[in-house]
Amino acid sequence: MSNLAFKQPEWVDHPLLATRSMTFLGCPLHGLTMEETLDLAEQAMREHRPLHHVVVNVAKLVTMRKNSELREDVTSADIINIDGAGVLWGARLCGLHAPERVAGVDIMLNLFERCAKGGYRPFLLGAEQNVLDAVAARLGKDHPGLKIAGMRNGYFREEDEDAIVRQINESGADCLFVAMPTPRKERFLKKYRTRLTTSFVMGVGGSFDVYGGKVNRAPHMVQALGLEWLFRIAQEPKRLWRRYYETNTAYASLLGQEIWRRRLHR
Repeated sequence: MSNLAFKQPEWVDHPLLATRSMTFLGCPLHGLTMEETLDLAEQAMREHRPLHHVVVNVAKLVTMRKNSELREDVTSADIINIDGAGVLWGARLCGLHAPERVAGVDIMLNLFERCAKGGYRPFLLGAEQNVLDAVAARLGKDHPGLKIAGMRNGYFREEDEDAIVRQINESGADCLFVAMPTPRKERFLKKYRTRLTTSFVMGVGGSFDVYGGKVNRAPHMVQALGLEWLFRIAQEPKRLWRRYYETNTAYASLLGQEIWRRRLHR
């Protein structure tokens, strides 16, 4: 399905988004379920309207407080979902309506299925070339009817970005998944969102690595307990332990202060 040029919609006026908006630790969020998020994404593709989606976890929430550019990139999106269990539980402890965790990798997997059924075509941007090839091969098995609009690995220079945006637009893709680390994926989507003619766009971080078999995702029980971060550390302890220690410690402090502040102002 080829997308033509369109005007940026005021998604903030969408009844669902207007009634599910909240603010947690200074970050705007939407208390949406997975199905509601998927329905909005499919509506965007069906109506050829641009919709920019991001997810927020503990690490991103903490980093946004000291990185103003990342904060701008995240808060300018049309939908901001709760990805991490820590954010979900923290929001609930503060009395906010957060129905469930809406993980970026699960949004991507569900949208692959909806694309296959609805005839929408995704563009895959990011990760290593061998991972991209593995993702494409698995999609061919899981969703034989799905047509991939195009692919490009994530190893490119800033001067290559204009050509990549043209490649995405010329592919006629209906949705774009950007598998690059934070803050690179957020910066790319914010920088080019008005030039991209793809309807639904979102960053998916390391989701290609998971789907392509490069890394293992935590078992469902570990996810339910909110311990995916510990599972990741177990896989790459030397690289990840300090990062998670610092962000989790900072988040615990911020959350404690916020809970105390809310109790004082009751």
